[in-house]
Amino acid sequence: MFKVFGQETEKYQELYRPQVHFSPKEHWLNDPNGMVYYNGTYHLFYQYYPGGINWGPMHWGHATSKDLMHWKELPIALYPDSLGYIFSGSAVVDVDNTSGFGSKGKPPIVAIFTHHDPKAERAGRNDFQNQSIAYSLDEGNTWVKYRGNPVLKNPGIRDFRDPKVMWYARQKKWIMTLATLDHITFYSSPNLKDWKKESEFGKHLGAHGGVWECPDLFPLTFEGKTYWVLVVNLNPGGPNGGSATQYFVGDFDGSTFMPLNKDSKWADYGPDEYAGITWSNTGKRKIFLGWMSNWEYAGQLPTEKWRNAMTLPRELSLTKINGELILVSNIVRELDAIALKPVVSKAALSINQPEFKFEQKLPGQFKMKFSLDKLTTHTLKFQNDAGEQILIGYDDEKKHYFIDRTKSGVVNFNPNFAKIVYAPRLAITSNSDIELVFDYSSVELFADNGLSVMSCLFFPHQPFTHLTLVNNKGIILKNLEIVPLKSIWK
Repeated sequence: MFKVFGQETEKYQELYRPQVHFSPKEHWLNDPNGMVYYNGTYHLFYQYYPGGINWGPMHWGHATSKDLMHWKELPIALYPDSLGYIFSGSAVVDVDNTSGFGSKGKPPIVAIFTHHDPKAERAGRNDFQNQSIAYSLDEGNTWVKYRGNPVLKNPGIRDFRDPKVMWYARQKKWIMTLATLDHITFYSSPNLKDWKKESEFGKHLGAHGGVWECPDLFPLTFEGKTYWVLVVNLNPGGPNGGSATQYFVGDFDGSTFMPLNKDSKWADYGPDEYAGITWSNTGKRKIFLGWMSNWEYAGQLPTEKWRNAMTLPRELSLTKINGELILVSNIVRELDAIALKPVVSKAALSINQPEFKFEQKLPGQFKMKFSLDKLTTHTLKFQNDAGEQILIGYDDEKKHYFIDRTKSGVVNFNPNFAKIVYAPRLAITSNSDIELVFDYSSVELFADNGLSVMSCLFFPHQPFTHLTLVNNKGIILKNLEIVPLKSIWK
């Protein structure tokens, strides 16, 4: 039992605790790792420090889910060892037992991760990050590290990490997408043990405001044609400051990634989605998850028992705007499993007065959806009884969506936190649809069917329960719906 405002409360009910997002029971969490789907179970591994709520020697924490909503936290999967801390990586189901770790009819799950040697780093060497593997023969419950680690040694690059591995069926080989300082290096292997360099990408393309990290390469189909998406996380240099997730769309031939355009795009424009990658072994469905924080202030967030959480899982797809392929993100359909009966549901609502206030209070965590036949300037003000507020809206003159958390509660723990953040409107239609998912201390915005996305943290002293629409030009909200969401911890 923990205490909040002098009262005892159960675990997962502390002040600021997310109720629909995964967070650890206690201690520090950052990047999602080793995400793999196998035998009806989603495995989520993650960067974890069990010694406190600040970053420390990295382990792989472990949680599982049957529905992407309700999570069971399991014992730590991988501990630091003589080769170093356990940094980010991925996991695959070795169906054909190319690694030899499994047996007939019993494929191993193989984790590929970065060993980070702090002693070598302190000694001033550049080869302190190397790639290693571990395997599980009991569906991810226990792990054995390979005796021949590391399987890919550092050639002398200071930032040499975050291997994301996939099976390239056309050439029957594994492809590793690796972050190497300011670009990506691709490697291939027949067996997950022996790796050879294939090519490099991105030294002079995309955003370079910081180091490239946590990449991911995967195919998506649009209008019957297969394209390849390369996700590259960047820290710092994001569109609203600090860390963020950029991506490129192009082609991949088993050796080289060839982008269709040279400008980076952003999977999430908000300040609080980073290190996002996808689950492996999910077939054609690509499900993305990010760390819901920002390296500018992640170590200062005003939580006491645990620190940091994940975004909601998102399903990825492609669409075309002005002849250019754009990555689309939408909340997975599994969110419906925790949806309750709508508290507000109207076919249409015409609003012409400067302010419109809903009479009904908002639930603690909820999904809000509405559409507009004509998108114009408007602001939704979410407020609590303490006078704290979040402003979310659209500026028609500047053609961007915004979230203003300057008066959202506790904001003084870092000077870069209290600000207004923006996402350009990528859609070219006059109509729009908006979906918001509110948790106790976060909101995720999906505009225009997931074309413009923002994730944003806030720390109010009590939930936002009042909604006011501040409007200057007159809009019609159609199909307005506010749906309470059940806590995933109850």
